[in-house]
Amino acid sequence: MSFGFWGALTVLAAVMALVFAGCALVYVRRLENRMPAALGEKIGAHKAVLAKVRKRQTLTQDEFTYARELVADARSPLAYAIPAAIFSAGLFYIVGCLHELDVHGGHPSFRTFIGGFPMLGSLNMLGQFRRVARLKSRLPDAVPL
Repeated sequence: MSFGFWGALTVLAAVMALVFAGCALVYVRRLENRMPAALGEKIGAHKAVLAKVRKRQTLTQDEFTYARELVADARSPLAYAIPAAIFSAGLFYIVGCLHELDVHGGHPSFRTFIGGFPMLGSLNMLGQFRRVARLKSRLPDAVPL
């Protein structure tokens, strides 16, 4: 029994998805186990605080602490395991479908490429993480009151 190109790629995508999912699980457990910031319990607080940091407005001490926490979370290498796991799962679906088509014959249809939607979503998530992580350079400017 030979896997061929698509079969080997399917196995690789599955292994990558499992590894990244494990890393994402570790990251989420760390976030769950730490003490939540007081400001983080308010609805829309992260958006308001990050907007203040982007505009280089002055922050209160609570806002500054919360902004520092948000930026640190986005800069963590384990944070990128979440979009990587989603991307790998979409890739697994696509190459798995292509492997089945290769083995059983047939032509790719729209169904084959449905895995591209979570892949695009994961790229959006990655971009959001990067935007927040880049705010680290603006944090020293936003001195708390």
